Amino acid sequence: MNRYLKLGIILLVASCGGGGGGKPPRNLDNACALVAERPAYLQAMRKAERRWGVPVHVQMAAIHQESKFVGNARTPHQYALGIIPLGRQSSAFGYSQALDGTWDEYLQETGQRRARRDNIRDATDFMGWYMQNSTRRLGISPHDARNQYLAYHEGRSGFARGSYNSKSWLVAVAAQVGARSEMYRQQLASCRRA
Repeated sequence: MNRYLKLGIILLVASCGGGGGGKPPRNLDNACALVAERPAYLQAMRKAERRWGVPVHVQMAAIHQESKFVGNARTPHQYALGIIPLGRQSSAFGYSQALDGTWDEYLQETGQRRARRDNIRDATDFMGWYMQNSTRRLGISPHDARNQYLAYHEGRSGFARGSYNSKSWLVAVAAQVGARSEMYRQQLASCRRA
């Protein structure tokens, strides 16, 4: 097989790779437009809601904050002296920006051996699993997007210690997640009626 044919096959396979990386939906501020453009997102979130009890709008707001719905999102690279690459800020990856260790815990607890962080179904299931555990262990309502996000960002131990209290920027971000969750809730209710 000549090398151009091999290259063509590789490019074709790569372009079809259903990992979900790609571009985010066009309108991230309108839940109705978002789910109209990507109905698989709503299906995945509804499935996670049924399994874990975390409402769609809470999942949507958290994913918006974590990755802006970019399936292959990663944290930025760090550099020493502005030029020497040191690697990424963390192992966070995918729609949910799950860290390697937490993702491994999810895989082990749920038996989802083939789950991938760049797959919306797996990412929403992970998020539902994590938030349901925060409800069980910390008493955070699954409808409380603000505190669910704080526990998600800081880890459950950090949340329990109140580590976010010394991070005014994070408290502000969590408030934005709460407001976006409420906005998405209202929008989803209106587009279901339409």
